[in-house]
This record gives sequence, C-alpha cells and structure tokens, in this order.
Amino acid sequence: MTTCSRQLTSSSSVKVLSGSSCQASSAYGGLSVSCSPCCSSGGVCGLGGGYGGGFSNSSSLGGALCGSLVGGYGGGLGVGYSGGDGSLLPDNEKITMQNLNGRLASYLGKVHALEEANRELETKTHDWYQSQGPRPARDYSSYFKTIEDLRNKVECTAPSADDNARLAADDFRTKYEHELTLCQRVEADINGLHRVLDELTLARTDLEMQVEGLKEELAYLKKNHEEEMLALQNQIGGDVSVEMDAASSVDLSRVLNEMRDQYDSRQKLQGRQALYTFCSFLSQSEELNKEAAFNSELMQKSHSELNELRRVLQGLEVELRSQLCMKASLEKSLEETQHRYCLQLAQIQERISSVEEQLAQLHCEMEPQNQEYKILLDVKAWLEQEIATYRRLLEGEDTHELSADESPRSICHPCPPIHPHNHRHLPFSLELGLLLFISPTLIST
Repeated sequence: MTTCSRQLTSSSSVKVLSGSSCQASSAYGGLSVSCSPCCSSGGVCGLGGGYGGGFSNSSSLGGALCGSLVGGYGGGLGVGYSGGDGSLLPDNEKITMQNLNGRLASYLGKVHALEEANRELETKTHDWYQSQGPRPARDYSSYFKTIEDLRNKVECTAPSADDNARLAADDFRTKYEHELTLCQRVEADINGLHRVLDELTLARTDLEMQVEGLKEELAYLKKNHEEEMLALQNQIGGDVSVEMDAASSVDLSRVLNEMRDQYDSRQKLQGRQALYTFCSFLSQSEELNKEAAFNSELMQKSHSELNELRRVLQGLEVELRSQLCMKASLEKSLEETQHRYCLQLAQIQERISSVEEQLAQLHCEMEPQNQEYKILLDVKAWLEQEIATYRRLLEGEDTHELSADESPRSICHPCPPIHPHNHRHLPFSLELGLLLFISPTLIST
C-alpha cells in the first residue's frame, strides 16, 4: 500500500485505483482521498476540507459504491452506485469521476471565495480592534518633573507675590489716605477762601453803596449851593428899595460871607472825607482784587493738584484691581493644584490600601499552606524513616533488633502515626501503596 499527499485546486481531478491509499490535505479547503481494500474487490475514497466539506466513495462486500459530498456551510450531496460484477468502479467510471470532479471544483471555488471573504472579515476585524481597542497608556513620567518644578515655583512665588501685593496695597492705601487728607485740607482752605471772598464781596458792595450815597449827597449840596448863590446874586444885582421900620439892620454881606465860608469849609471837609473814603475804598478794592487773584491762582493750583491726585488715585485703583485679580487667579490656580494633587493622593492611598489588602490576603492564604507544608515535611521525614526501615528489612537485618529499635523511634517521632496500631502489624503492601501515593505529592512540592 502506498501513500501520497498533494494539493488540489478547482481544476484538479481525482482517479482512484483499487488496492491503494491516497491522501491530500490543506489548511483551508484541503482534499483528502483514501482507498483501502476490503474483503472483496472494493475501495474507500474520502474527501475532506478544512471547513467541514468532504467526499467519500466506498465499496464493500457487495461491490457497492457510495459517494457523498458535504459542504461546511450547510450544503451537502450524497450519491450511491452499486455494481454487481464485483469490480471496484462501474462501467461509467469516467462520467462519474468527471461529475464528481466538476462538483469538487465548484465546491473548491466556493471554499476559496469563502476564504477570501473570511480574510477580508479578519482584516476588517483586526483594523477595527486596532482602531477601537484600548490604546496603550501614554508615559507622562517626563512631564512629572516639569510639573513638579512648576508647582514648586508657583508655591515659592505665590507667597512672595501675595506679600509683595499686600505690601504694595498697604503702601498705596497709606499714600491714598495721606493724599485724601491733603485734599480735604485744601478743600477746607478753598471753602474758607470762598467765605472770605463772599465777605469781601459784601464789604465791597457796602462801600460802593456808601460811595454812591456820598456822591448823591455831594451832588445835592452842589446843587443847593448853586441855587443859593444864584438867589443871592439876584438879590445883590437888583435895585430893590424897601423901607422898613425895624431895628438896626444886620450886615447881610457879612452873614452871607460867613455862610459861604461855612458851606465852603463843610464842602471841603466832606470832599476830603469823600476823597479819603474813596481812596481807602480803592486801596481796599485793590487789596481785595489782589487777594481774589491770589485766591483764584491758589484755587487753580488746588484744582490742578486735585485733578493730579485724582489721576494718581485712579491709576492706583487700577493697579490695585489688577493686583487683586492676579491674586485671585493665583489663589484659584493654587486651589486647582491642591485639588488635583489631593485626588492623586487619594488614588495613591486607594492603591496602597488595595495592595495592603492583597498582601494581607496573601498572608492569610499562605498560613494554611505553611501549615500544610510543615505537615508534609513531617510526613516526608516519617516516610523517609519508614523507607530506611523497610530497606533494612529488605537487606536482611535482624527483625527483633529492628522492632526493638523502631518502637522508640516511632514513639519519639514528632509526626503522629497514620495508623493507630503498631506499624509492624501493618501489611507491607498497604504501607508501600501509601508511600507510592504520597511520594508524587512530595516530589512536586
């Protein structure tokens, strides 16, 4: 009987001869052909594929031939032939084999198509697992040092920045309070100057009214004097004869001269008084104008200083707001950093607790194993002693001396005896079986 192996494709053909065995296989869609002689002239032919497809042709004692073709995906075909002349194949051997080869070729074509589809599905599945599967964890250890340095810098600079901002804010607050005090003093001085200016304005108005009254009085006196002078001139220039029986006449010219002198002296006195009053008014007005100009200049300077202080105050307020915003942002970043590291610390503590629990569980699991190991060591020592005893028995030592020596040894042995009675009465076959049963466990341990 000969044996051969070959790969068959969709265009391969199979011929089976009696008295031979042929087999061919492949990983996917392979072909297996085997022929074996039976009691009569017959043969067995089998075809099988990796997907479960197969073809078989057999003939037995009656010369019957049976063929079956089965597909791995649910398709199958069975054909049977029988010959009465006892030959291996019927007369239409070529037609049958061609039919079977054609069906086998179609089957192999389907198998190859399914293989291609399977490869495509496997490729798609592999690609999907590569794209959707768990990605390898990135190594962020290189960033930890940078993060630690930045955190140290933030922790070092945050207190100093807070202290600097606090000191700057205190300095700005002190300057603001000082400037505010100066501003309040200047405003108080300005208000006092406003009151003085109002008083001077009232005094000026009063003096102007007095001057106007004196001017009116002077004009009235001048007018009255002119009228009296005209009346006297008319009396002197006219010829009036009046005879009167009266006492001695008074010298009218002398009286008029006296009156004239009195009016002149009074007029001069009032003129001097008015001139003095007017000069004093002018001097007071000039002084008031000078004071008003000085006060206006001082007010302008105070206003300019006040505006400058307001601008400085606004700049300081803006800088204070910026410092407060920076402080708030630094505090927020510090809180976020603390929260993040608290979370990391909690995760590390959870890992430590889980590892401690696993370690405690391992200790608990190891304790009974240690006990078992100690027991097995004791049993091993006892068995070694028993083996030595039986070896001495086999070597032909004295039985009485051996029994006398073994009795105290078995009593002093730390391991309790397996049997309650003396091991001399234990059958040798039973103890040997026990030894053979326990020895593999000891060897594996």
